[in-house]
Amino acid sequence: MNVKPLADRVLVRPAEAEQKTASGIIIPDTAKEKPQRGEVVAVGNGTKDHEMTVKVGDKVLYGKYSGTEIEIDGEKFMIMKESDIYAII
Repeated sequence: MNVKPLADRVLVRPAEAEQKTASGIIIPDTAKEKPQRGEVVAVGNGTKDHEMTVKVGDKVLYGKYSGTEIEIDGEKFMIMKESDIYAII
């Protein structure tokens, strides 16, 4: 994969959605919540006013409705501004 986000954008591979609840109940695909964490796979260069904080390989938490879901080579990713990322974990 050769994708380079522009400016202050970040490409994130979302974590897998939970398959079961704590009590062992299997959650159907239609009821699963979108994950709000993932791994950074590509980072833009930033802007003249903002240097990038996250780097490739960082595990991050982001907002529930942050970014745009895209598909590259059959794999789903999220592309978002760095400001949509809440924390590095």
